[in-house]
Amino acid sequence: MLYVATINEAQPLFGKVSEDTALTLTPASLACFSRFLFLSMSGTRHPVTTPSHHRWACLRLLPVFTLILLGGCATQRTHQVERHPAAVRTQIELLMPTGVIDREGWAHDIQTAVTALDVSPTKSHLCAALAVIAQESSFHAEPTVPGLAGIARKEIYRRAESHHIPRFMVDAALRLHSPNGKSYGKRLAKVRTESELSRIYEDLVGSVPLGRQLFGDANPVDTGGPMQVSIDFAEQYASHHTYPYPLDGTIRREVFTRRGGVYFGIAHLLAYPVSYNHMLYRFADYNAGFYASRNAAFQHAVSLATGIPLALDGDLLAYDSDRVGATERAVRALGPQLGLGERRIHRALEKGESLDFEKTKLYRHVFELAEQAAGHALPHAMLPRIRLDSPKITRKLTTAWFAKRVDQRYRACINK
Repeated sequence: MLYVATINEAQPLFGKVSEDTALTLTPASLACFSRFLFLSMSGTRHPVTTPSHHRWACLRLLPVFTLILLGGCATQRTHQVERHPAAVRTQIELLMPTGVIDREGWAHDIQTAVTALDVSPTKSHLCAALAVIAQESSFHAEPTVPGLAGIARKEIYRRAESHHIPRFMVDAALRLHSPNGKSYGKRLAKVRTESELSRIYEDLVGSVPLGRQLFGDANPVDTGGPMQVSIDFAEQYASHHTYPYPLDGTIRREVFTRRGGVYFGIAHLLAYPVSYNHMLYRFADYNAGFYASRNAAFQHAVSLATGIPLALDGDLLAYDSDRVGATERAVRALGPQLGLGERRIHRALEKGESLDFEKTKLYRHVFELAEQAAGHALPHAMLPRIRLDSPKITRKLTTAWFAKRVDQRYRACINK
């Protein structure tokens, strides 16, 4: 991200160039830049006749002008904005929706997370985090889920049926006393939050043979906390990064706290590089997985180039399977035109969960072929077409719906 420090009152020149990119110049600096361009292109050797303080501004901005000339088409660059933590916390409190309880506590946890994750505390980034929190939990550290007890029991019965376990055996198991002295059934009847439900499942798996048969070693509560972040993601992320708080128990339990949920949620939302021009696509990726929006656009390009319809779900490979997925099969059909064999195609698609995929010959040439077929430039990011599936969801919702809802909250925050 490129930020230009200017003197006098700054006025927008190009507006929002790319995600979180603010580029402003003063009127004097703009005049200086125009003269600089003219003299450079005309080859004149006459001096720049501007007032001394304007010449000083021009000299200060000369490296920036060079960057603009040489790197105007460069992709987004990460740059940490140095700000005092107290100033960041104050801004977060001002940007929060009205009615949030313990604004100071929320601001502290968000500021700590962006600092620990080396995420620039720009207004755009702060608003993005606030928008996801508002959408997922309405700023409740442990959000309650309406009808969670019924949802949980229904899920237990469903799993039992899939294992051909009679319902009476499940009911008998739920009448057993759990480690806290109450029966599993009574605890289940009063459950209101996912953290409570997760503890019940932990006790079931650890104490009741039937629980282990139903759930194995996997707790079925797979998201949690104020940002509803994936617990698998949190555990994997913590294995490669330093968690900024003393660990009280497990990473799973930290996710259900405000501080842990905010930290891992912001990591999943913002702590990875993208070339998107709009925050909307980060919101879609938050729901569908890293680079799902870029990969959906790539799938669209493959479909145009081959005429083969594809599900624009962002999955470039058949993950957790040895079979060749639909997208890879379609790309293989372009192999002769691309000059790539199956092995090179597969290796390129394996980079589909990183920014490096955009540097591959496969990515560039597929878009070239697709744009030739379409007769116009194609978008390099699209909202994935994914139906959301969860026992908690009772309506027909999609990743696009989620991204647009969060984007509305984000824009309301930006406009404050």
